[in-house]
Amino acid sequence: MGAHDKSAFEVNKLSKRLHRLTGQAIIDFNMIEEGDRVMVCMSGGKDSYAMLDILLSLRERAPIDFEVIAVNLDQGHPGFPKETLPDYLRSRGVAFHIENQDTYSIVKRVIPEGKTMCSLCSRLRRGVLYRVASELKATKIALGHHRDDILQTLFLNLFFGGKLKSMPPKLVSDDGRHVVIRPLAYCEERDLARWSDIQNFPIIPCDLCGSQENLQRQQVKQMLNDWERRFPGRIESMFQALGNVVPSHLLDPKLYPFKGLQPTQQPDPNGDQGFDFEFPGKTEHTLVFAPDAPKAS
Repeated sequence: MGAHDKSAFEVNKLSKRLHRLTGQAIIDFNMIEEGDRVMVCMSGGKDSYAMLDILLSLRERAPIDFEVIAVNLDQGHPGFPKETLPDYLRSRGVAFHIENQDTYSIVKRVIPEGKTMCSLCSRLRRGVLYRVASELKATKIALGHHRDDILQTLFLNLFFGGKLKSMPPKLVSDDGRHVVIRPLAYCEERDLARWSDIQNFPIIPCDLCGSQENLQRQQVKQMLNDWERRFPGRIESMFQALGNVVPSHLLDPKLYPFKGLQPTQQPDPNGDQGFDFEFPGKTEHTLVFAPDAPKAS
């Protein structure tokens, strides 16, 4: 196989993987249904471009009929390239709406210089998008968060919020009026980055507001990347864990009736699970430590 053939083969394999994972997430969580009008939120970053591109492709061969309308919120950032997204969307023949709301000035006025603006900016953006979804009669709001975003959010809530909580693939909006979906929930960021490069999407950088590098999310992202580099497969295992929750082995009495537990006088067919540290497919429970960590005594 020549270099060109090999390159074409890899591109085709990547395309199939992204489309398969997106389609699987849509099916698993019933994200898109017959007659839906899906509002695809476009930031101008690689993830939202990839989401739109994949959804357009899936729509062509889906067994159901649904609409796609792309929406971009122009938040008034100085230097924002206003024609980049409209030009691209016209070239793809996609219906779109550009909403102009100067949330940038509000954030700059409220947040002290040097402090992180992302949280307030996100809340303001969310409120505007909900309103626009109602005006456009959209039945679903699609966001471009991927597998890595979901895992990073899990650890942010764990480290800084004291909660076992992440990003759900599907949810009802804060105002109770909309269903929000994340079709890329199963996709890896590195695959989306490669797809963006291959498709040559006209990326709009996310630093127009002077976004800070040392955000907590960036630190968690670096930690996860380091783990995956040192222990390949760890990210995949953690992501699978999000869909394999055992409430009886956590500490939340709202999820499991610990107070009312009584002996059943019947043996558990799965054995005593109370103290097990499970390694699927292994007979020995051996802890794996980092090279510089002390070994268990």
